[in-house]
Amino acid sequence: MLTEEACKKARLAIRDTLDVVGGKWKLVLLSTLRDGKRRFRELSREAGISPRILSKELQEMEMNGLVTRNVCDTKPITVEYALTPYSETLSEVLDAMQRWGEEHRRKIIMEG
Repeated sequence: MLTEEACKKARLAIRDTLDVVGGKWKLVLLSTLRDGKRRFRELSREAGISPRILSKELQEMEMNGLVTRNVCDTKPITVEYALTPYSETLSEVLDAMQRWGEEHRRKIIMEG
């Protein structure tokens, strides 16, 4: 049994995590970028996210050290995004969520 103080710290840590990766898109984008760097339009298309929302999400992810933004010297200019080494610290979380999602889908389909 955790003390009240330990419970508060745990809730704060979970809140901090959700502040960084929460919402509808960030984990989807992290998962997509695990396969390698992507151009802005590729990310938008693959994730099914509007450019306006994608731009906002990527800015937040860059600010939190999860992705890098590389402006390529091409005509027209293209921008590529890639995961940072720091983003690897979320691998266990993404793997666990994938496993849980697969099990949940099986359970729902079997019971449905």
